[in-house]
Amino acid sequence: MTQRTDIAFAAGDGVMLGGWLFLPDGPGPHPAITMAHGYAGLKDHGLGRFAEVFAEAGFVVLLHDHRSFGASEGEPRQDVDPWQQIADWRRAISYLESRPEVDPRRIGVWGTSYAGGHAIVLGATDRRLRCVVAQVPTISGYEQGLRRVPPDAVAGLEEAFAEDERAQFRGEPPRTQQVVGDDPEVAAAYRSKEAIAFYLQPVPAGLWENTVTVRSTRAARMYDPGIFITRISPTPLLLVVGDRDTITLTDTALAAYERALEPKKLVIIPGDHFAPYLGAFQTSSTAARDWFLKHLSWPAGSAACAAQPGPA
Repeated sequence: MTQRTDIAFAAGDGVMLGGWLFLPDGPGPHPAITMAHGYAGLKDHGLGRFAEVFAEAGFVVLLHDHRSFGASEGEPRQDVDPWQQIADWRRAISYLESRPEVDPRRIGVWGTSYAGGHAIVLGATDRRLRCVVAQVPTISGYEQGLRRVPPDAVAGLEEAFAEDERAQFRGEPPRTQQVVGDDPEVAAAYRSKEAIAFYLQPVPAGLWENTVTVRSTRAARMYDPGIFITRISPTPLLLVVGDRDTITLTDTALAAYERALEPKKLVIIPGDHFAPYLGAFQTSSTAARDWFLKHLSWPAGSAACAAQPGPA
């Protein structure tokens, strides 16, 4: 049996980030995994299932909500800044290092969708991480925007960005739009029935709302984490890709995998962007678990452990 505890830790500016800490059976110190959710989501959007699989395999798992979402503090609410989320995630790594149950030389990162892009950036720029799993990751926000926004709608979107900037200059709060919605007259980040079903799945009351700041869309269109993928090596990288992903785009993920250096592995999941969370959960979670077991499970005190440099 594993144990799940509600925890909180401080980000760099004093904002408290809330999350779940999963502890495996048996004496530590254990290898550990740090996890986070994708664009405008919560840890409650099915990510606990992945954490439980990893904890049952012997890992301490930290799964946190990004700032301004769910159990985490931060203003304005429902605001997605990828670089702030990455900076906060480094604090999550430090929090794990501080836990007595954790072997700080054996920490891996798991990110999905937008946070899959974050996992790529972190794997390339934070050598405390010994293993990376990026599931259906954002590779290029620019390319995604070209595919998902009709050309005749771009001018209107840019004007919405400009009006939001003018309003903030006047002292108004950032403007918002829906995360998901099927009404073409109402602005929304996602319109597919699969996205609507995923985001509107039941979560604890009051934790999630169907809004996100307009400026989050601008930030997403500027975010191209795939440029970091060649820099992850020699840290091992697992890329999990849906073969019909129209959200983060199958072809851009496959092209990014080709650019990545060894050691690396590709797992292709039949289905759309949300298949790894749902119908293909067994395949995606098992692939990630086995990758972590392969690269993080050398025993503490072993020769392999002694050969690893400590955290900088």
